Amino acid sequence: IENELFASLGQAIGAEEAALSELAASLADLDCLAALGELADVENYTRPIVDDTLTFVIRDGRHPVVEQALARDLAGPFIRNDCVLALPPPELREAYTQDRDDDDTVGYPPGFDQDATGKIWLVTGPNMAGKSTFLRQNALITLMAQMGSFVPAGQAHIGIVDRLFSRVGASDDIASGRSTFMVEMVETAGILNAATERSFVILDEIGRGTSTFDGLSIAWATVEHLHDVNRCRSLFATHYHELTTLSERLDEVANVTVDVKEWKDEIVFLHKVRAGAADRSYGIHVARLAGLPDAVTKRAREILAILEEGKQSSANASALEELPLFAASLASAAEPSASEASALEEAVDEINPDDLTPRAALDLIYQLKRLRLDDGG
Repeated sequence: IENELFASLGQAIGAEEAALSELAASLADLDCLAALGELADVENYTRPIVDDTLTFVIRDGRHPVVEQALARDLAGPFIRNDCVLALPPPELREAYTQDRDDDDTVGYPPGFDQDATGKIWLVTGPNMAGKSTFLRQNALITLMAQMGSFVPAGQAHIGIVDRLFSRVGASDDIASGRSTFMVEMVETAGILNAATERSFVILDEIGRGTSTFDGLSIAWATVEHLHDVNRCRSLFATHYHELTTLSERLDEVANVTVDVKEWKDEIVFLHKVRAGAADRSYGIHVARLAGLPDAVTKRAREILAILEEGKQSSANASALEELPLFAASLASAAEPSASEASALEEAVDEINPDDLTPRAALDLIYQLKRLRLDDGG
């Protein structure tokens, strides 16, 4: 009897297969749209303009995933950034010129820096400053706009993109005998051979897997090809600061950088994109943040100083040969070992905070300061 009932149910479902499939697809669409609508309302997304122009204007853009992660970890607000690669035709610029009296900036979003104009932005700045996040957030906003979603931005006007190309991260394919650099080149070749004027391309650190001059040459030629042949809207992040001179030769190339501040031999990441080019990468600072031993970072600074000086005089090799071979080891040996505790450290170890009155704690601070001065600190 159970088998008969099951077979009868199966036949009834089969007879309504078309209607049930259509119902399932409609429910899926409704679920997706409802979720996007709720997200747009809760996270204050905005409705983008999507048309058949080549416009690319994003104001106060945010990365939808990183923003959520920061909120979850109570790590502060996400720093918003503009991205203006191509302005709309003059007849469509009313949205950008309302309440504006400055004729010199007609057609530009309020607060936008006109020095950063061009279909290709060369994005420079230190490691950890947010270059990759900036690239990816604009790609995600573009994708969300074209799928019909509201987007995490204050304003967005994006002309239809036929394909979105991305070359970011590092990976290899050793099973097929392809190195990390080979994979990078294969992906870059696919972009340069397929991207059109309507494409949107993000490229992160092209040419880093080979020698400096090889990598710089490949990156330089890639930017020229994107500009002259593909003519697409592109974000190109790089540590090759030499590339920034291309903005003087190519009309549609502009330089932007992710800001940092130096304070007491430390760097503070501001995560704000502005017009201009970075003059250094702060790689040694980031290495120290990662936990490299002090002896290594100190040695790296010495070598960097020699290399930078040699870059001007073309005497790198001879200058490096004069560096003491065992400088890093000697510097490590000269530093006191952990077992040789100073008087200051011994005094700190003997403190029992629970036994201190406010007055005793204040006296102790002065005592520790005197010990630090005696130790030459």
